[in-house]
Amino acid sequence: MDEHVVILIIALIVLFYGFISKKLAQFDISGPMVFTVLGLICSPFGFGITAVEVNAEFVTVLVEIALVLVLFSDAALLDLKLLRRSWQIPARLLFIGLPLTIIAGTAVAVWLFPEQPITYMILLALLLTPTDAALGKAVVTDPKVPKIIRSSINVESGLNDGIVFPIVLTVVALITSGLTKANDYSWIWYVAEQIVFGMLVGGIVGYLGAKLLNKAIEHNWIEESYQNLIPIALAIFGFYLAETLLGNGFIAAFFAGLYIGNTSKQARIHIEEFAESEGELFILISFFLFGLAFVPLTLHDISVNVVIYALLSLTVLRMLPVIVSLMGTNLDFASRVFIAWFGPRGIASILYVLIVVHNVGDIGGFDIVYAVVTLTILMSIFAHGFTAQPFSNLYSKSHRDRP
Repeated sequence: MDEHVVILIIALIVLFYGFISKKLAQFDISGPMVFTVLGLICSPFGFGITAVEVNAEFVTVLVEIALVLVLFSDAALLDLKLLRRSWQIPARLLFIGLPLTIIAGTAVAVWLFPEQPITYMILLALLLTPTDAALGKAVVTDPKVPKIIRSSINVESGLNDGIVFPIVLTVVALITSGLTKANDYSWIWYVAEQIVFGMLVGGIVGYLGAKLLNKAIEHNWIEESYQNLIPIALAIFGFYLAETLLGNGFIAAFFAGLYIGNTSKQARIHIEEFAESEGELFILISFFLFGLAFVPLTLHDISVNVVIYALLSLTVLRMLPVIVSLMGTNLDFASRVFIAWFGPRGIASILYVLIVVHNVGDIGGFDIVYAVVTLTILMSIFAHGFTAQPFSNLYSKSHRDRP
């Protein structure tokens, strides 16, 4: 792989998309669509301009940074005070809808792919459970859509990746330990270490970082331009510190962001600014790498059952659990369907699956898992991207003034 060629191509794509991004948005064409398609065009499946291995060091580093920033900023931008006042809908989505989605996804996977180990099918369901509100950005930013709907979709997207990730770690540890073939229970201690030390390190880094940042701002010690950078540096520091101390760096980044974002108003503002600019760049690069490296690798494994599962994952397996979880609320059926449809599969699924590739890529039998996840994300990028604005407009006509 020529890393310099890949970097040059990314720079050119950023320039190309940046100059016409507003024009493309008028046609409901999003950044993830553009970067994914151009990645595919540059890949051996397209014009063969360049190639990249999925588990290459270059890809792993970019993916790790992107995931750290996504988890940190998602957690930091969650307003816990607001969540305490209107927690019913997000709580139902996360603690009823999410488990039902995992169970339904696993059951259908076992039915469609009976030759696969059940642990692989659980992993498949988990990888496709996190949602990505950014793929339906018009939904969560359109003021015509009622605030409670936008907030619920945003909170679900911000928290479900953090909830699912420790479970993904557990299943990956279970698979790599060979537990299905031997009585090896070392994975339990490994997972416990990862979660507990990750939470502790993240909490400590977040606490000390917020204290120091607030003090520096209060005494005017810090230049305005650095206020965007310090929280992100704390996220990366928390990640590597946790990895050194036997914890999981991604969990540490999530908890550091959760603490900093809810104890420092200034930090929260600057994290949001960073997430909308530099953070967005890392996310778009991840979509480019997805199109460049992962899509061509799995296209030959796509079968009828893979297509069926991908379609079900985007519709029934996501929508039915959400609709059921929201029964008994004051939301009408149209609102429940609207929330259920806007559960795009995007950046979290891409980053999680690339981490799984890095950890268990040499273990046979994962071709089906990778193919299903790839196709589902690919469908979601376009299905949710193209429907976000039209569906928001249609929904808001009858629900604009609803509380």
